Amino acid sequence: MKILKAEFLTSAVKKNQYPSEDVPEIAFAGRSNVGKSSLINLLMNRRKLAKVSQNPGKTRTINFFNVNDVFRIVDLPGYGYAKVSKAEAEKWGPMMEAYLSSRPNLCKVLQLVDVRHAPSAQDRQMYEYLQYYGLDGIVIATKADKVGKNELAKNISVIRKDLKLGQNDIVIPVSALNKTGTEEVLSVMDMLLAQYEQKHADQEAAE
Repeated sequence: MKILKAEFLTSAVKKNQYPSEDVPEIAFAGRSNVGKSSLINLLMNRRKLAKVSQNPGKTRTINFFNVNDVFRIVDLPGYGYAKVSKAEAEKWGPMMEAYLSSRPNLCKVLQLVDVRHAPSAQDRQMYEYLQYYGLDGIVIATKADKVGKNELAKNISVIRKDLKLGQNDIVIPVSALNKTGTEEVLSVMDMLLAQYEQKHADQEAAE
């Protein structure tokens, strides 16, 4: 996949604020400070497309980005940041669930997990959400530059075990600092978009 164009489209907290459903979407989810914005910027080859904040928990809306005028990347609110008020945090669950449960053009959610640590309770809960909606199967292990090769392999095994991943589920180690793993992520995104197009072609043929 070659990124020729990437631009911020809109932010939303309610369904009626979402953009049209005629374009496939690939969403990114993860704990606050897991490196989500940095990865999106790296994938899109744009330094300031998604805002990287020094204050975790800053992303409090669902942010949509137009890519190549053919699909969208969706940045979901970061979860699990203790300093956000309980009332604020409680808004995010329904906001994300509304999006995950009702978005027909959503191809998949790529869940980011910090490879240095075992998945948190919120990570596990998020992955169970994704399984429930059939959006699971791809995990991105961030900050891979922070661990050695042996530890990386060991920690990925822990992620697989804790999230109860299947043999066919994908885990991609990435490092925004070293710019590694991005080609693998873009390749997976290519595959997801191709599957989406094939599914819709089959549906149209059946009609």
